[in-house]
Amino acid sequence: MHISFNWLRDFIKTDLSASEISDILTDLGLEVEGIDHYQSIPGGLEGVVIGKVLTCEKHPNADKLNVTQVDIGEAEHVQIVCGAPNVAAGQTVPVATIGTTLYAENGESFIIKKSKIRGELSQGMICAEDELGLGQSHDGIMVLENHHKAGKPCKEVFEIVTDEIFEIGLTPNRSDAMSHYGMARDLRAALSQREDTTTLITPSISSFHTDNYKGAIKIDVRDADAAPRYCGLRITGVEVKPSPEHIQHRLKAIGLKPINNIVDATNYVLHEMGQPLHAFDGGKISSGVVRVQKLKEGTPFVTLDGVERKLSSEDLVICNGDTPMCLAGVFGGLDSGVTEQTTEIFLESAYFDPVSIRKTAKRHGLSTDASFRYERGIDIELVKYSLRRAAILIQEVAGGAVSSEIIDEYPNKQEPHQVLLKYDYINALIGHEIPREKIKKIIQDLDIKIAHVTETSVGLEVPTYRADVRSPADIVEEVLRVYGYNNIPTGNKLNSSIPNLAKNNTNQLETRIAQQLVAQGFYEIYNNSLTSPKHDSNATNMVEILNPLSSELSVMRTNLIYGMLESVQFNINRQQQDLRFFEFGNQYHRTAEGNAQEATLGMVVTGKQLQSNWAVSEQKSDFFFLKGIVNGLLDRLGLTVKETPGDHPFFKESVTLSIGKTNIGTYGWIDLKGFKDISIDQDVFACTLAVDALSQFLKQKIKVKGLSKFPSVHRDLALLVDKSTSFKELYQIAQKTERHLLEDIGLFDVFTGKGVPDGKKSYALNFTLRDKEKTLTDKQIDKTMQKIADQYHKQLGAELRQ
Repeated sequence: MHISFNWLRDFIKTDLSASEISDILTDLGLEVEGIDHYQSIPGGLEGVVIGKVLTCEKHPNADKLNVTQVDIGEAEHVQIVCGAPNVAAGQTVPVATIGTTLYAENGESFIIKKSKIRGELSQGMICAEDELGLGQSHDGIMVLENHHKAGKPCKEVFEIVTDEIFEIGLTPNRSDAMSHYGMARDLRAALSQREDTTTLITPSISSFHTDNYKGAIKIDVRDADAAPRYCGLRITGVEVKPSPEHIQHRLKAIGLKPINNIVDATNYVLHEMGQPLHAFDGGKISSGVVRVQKLKEGTPFVTLDGVERKLSSEDLVICNGDTPMCLAGVFGGLDSGVTEQTTEIFLESAYFDPVSIRKTAKRHGLSTDASFRYERGIDIELVKYSLRRAAILIQEVAGGAVSSEIIDEYPNKQEPHQVLLKYDYINALIGHEIPREKIKKIIQDLDIKIAHVTETSVGLEVPTYRADVRSPADIVEEVLRVYGYNNIPTGNKLNSSIPNLAKNNTNQLETRIAQQLVAQGFYEIYNNSLTSPKHDSNATNMVEILNPLSSELSVMRTNLIYGMLESVQFNINRQQQDLRFFEFGNQYHRTAEGNAQEATLGMVVTGKQLQSNWAVSEQKSDFFFLKGIVNGLLDRLGLTVKETPGDHPFFKESVTLSIGKTNIGTYGWIDLKGFKDISIDQDVFACTLAVDALSQFLKQKIKVKGLSKFPSVHRDLALLVDKSTSFKELYQIAQKTERHLLEDIGLFDVFTGKGVPDGKKSYALNFTLRDKEKTLTDKQIDKTMQKIADQYHKQLGAELRQ
């Protein structure tokens, strides 16, 4: 947001520099991000001087050019080639000397250089008014009065308005500071703490009166919730023309383009007081009634930019009877605006519901200075005052007469918000004691009324323009920012509160998972929760966005897979083929009870497991690589899961993970043919896990045991078993047979082929045995291994291979 230093000083008389004011505003929380310099004439006419045309002769090589000798106050006269039809000897003219930078209306610049034009030397430029930024005419050079001396700088001849413009990084809660007056209010409070007696100057409206009565245009508010206050009046006999220069300079300084005196006056008051206004062509309100209402869904309406829009039944509209004239608080209509033929206006000042305005603006993709303020909440008590202020200004710049009383539809007056503030609370929250009288003075300087005072507290009434101040903590923040954060001493002790977190805290769980995956070479990514319905065309339970920015972002994602595949594709297209990503995010679904979201972990791997080198051969990521990562993660969390074959449409092959009857996730080989907008030419493997379900089953207690003092023993068995026999069966039989000594079982070879009968396969198993109380003897070891072999033979028909 742009704030003019000159304009600010209309409200606050101060000798402080712009830099000093900038520091104060930043300390107040109104951060000044930069200061720009404004000149009403770009470049300030630097290098442009008064010249006297001594001679003017036809160019020998060009019919439309003249060669002039010009006195610019230097020892030698300069020769300038000029193409203007009105140049003549004896004239006093503005001359841009060599090295001068001139600025075009579109912001482009060019430097005057010494040059030859059709063979004749030219040492400067005799300028037209548009070339200097002094007007619009380009019919010929600018001819000045002869009393000016040659060589006199033109910046001393023409009045140049300069200003310094603050670029304010305004936070959304500070709607009260969205104007020069609002900034001045805060500045006054800060200066008051410096024992500065500066007062806040409010524009006078004492001259407002009804000049004649020609009948009011009626106002009919049919939705008081969306328009809690609506004011209007009629002004007749206006003349639409360009605004006076001082108003144009003010608007240009803050980046606005002047349009005409009526529109400029409403924009002036908007940026002066923070109250949006709108001027309708009164002659076009044929019904004699301005109706504030909502129209039928799909009602066509052509806005000021010439675009026909279909209105929503939720859009608040200002109507001529039942004909739409304006999207309330957002954008005017093409057929009701002020034109050069306008002679009377209906001037509107209103307070519209912020939520209603925000939805309408988003729905139609519009953002205006008015909607920016209405969305954040303006001061409902400033509506009528601003209408009077604008009416006075319009009469000053466009003439005319106020031809009706102000009609003010304000059925439910808004009362100041009440807050009880305890002194002990202030000191405890700040950690520093501020004198009570100082606190009360700051509160009063902020226009917060002290309703009553006790020994321990103070009762306050917050003005209506401070919609963000609602609690004692808000009041303390107001006191502190005016008192000065820099004035709070820093102690030598650092205090910190220990958070009381739930046992199965989701943030802790996510941190543990992230640490595990990062250690395995994964990168965390974060994708948009908004997506296109095309990305999951099979889903019937999508959560749709009421006011989508585009059709590509019109629903909430039902899965993380698609976004992760887009990330994979993006990286592959940039020569990064070996990828491991994970993401924490929500999946959204529509249920019978309403919309629901599910915290989910997504993982995706593709490309090589390791980069090949002399010691390691190239090995691509596959189903079992991802399986190992998933199982390792679940083991790290202390979870035992059941794996069953899955049947998910996103996967060619998949496994469903469950604990008891609760499905906690799926992993598998992605079927890329099911993703029409994804073009990836290498295998991709993915997994999704329900974070909430993991948290539910998470075991927080980790058992720790000491290292055994006694050595372990390793023995191998080579078994001939049926092809249908799995390692899992062998593992379970061994565990049941020997629970005391058996520490681990490993599979180190599976063989079928020569020497192995048909229908059979060979398993080579390694067993680790250990007694925690003593060293094992050969007799114990042999007895244990024989017992396991006997059970394999009994239950599976397994035979030992020699």
